[in-house]
Amino acid sequence: MKKKYRIKKNDDFQKVFRRGKSFANRQFVVYTLKQEGSNHFRIGLSVSKKIGNAVCRNRIKRYIRQSFHELEDQINPENEYIIIARKPAANMDFHEVKKSLIHVLKVGRVLKQKPNNSK
Repeated sequence: MKKKYRIKKNDDFQKVFRRGKSFANRQFVVYTLKQEGSNHFRIGLSVSKKIGNAVCRNRIKRYIRQSFHELEDQINPENEYIIIARKPAANMDFHEVKKSLIHVLKVGRVLKQKPNNSK
């Protein structure tokens, strides 16, 4: 994922926190804010020092970024997302992180449904 698609500045984080909607499960909290006219979503990550050491926190962030990269075609491009990892995320592998993110994005109704290919 390109760096221009990441949210880095505190003002941008605060705008999404104040104006956005939040959805959560046990592992993640996701804030979303609709940005009109945007052609690609932006993502901001927050992993507290309470979760683990730097290696663990960076692994979680890599897993989240890769999950969003793989789900790119199903995610609404006009939204900005802030993902906050909770403690249970520290013990998860990539597939569990992706499954949990899909769940919380479906709860928030920001994930487009896959077309049903069954006959």
